[in-house]
Amino acid sequence: MKDFNKNAIRKTCFYKATGKVEFDEYHPNKSKPIIDEIDKVLAKHYGFTEEELDFIINYDIKYRMGDELNEE
Repeated sequence: MKDFNKNAIRKTCFYKATGKVEFDEYHPNKSKPIIDEIDKVLAKHYGFTEEELDFIINYDIKYRMGDELNEE
């Protein structure tokens, strides 16, 4: 979560009903190396095979990486 927070962008919007609203916009794709390391530790703990780990790491890569996949 420290890395998520480090990569977050503070956004501000103004609405008629509520006025000024501030929120943090998170970009998990910027934390992918850390997320992958967590997946590896959990895979080892639960006894997953290399194929299962590969599936987990790559299953939602399009959601973790977003538009960065299309830039290559």
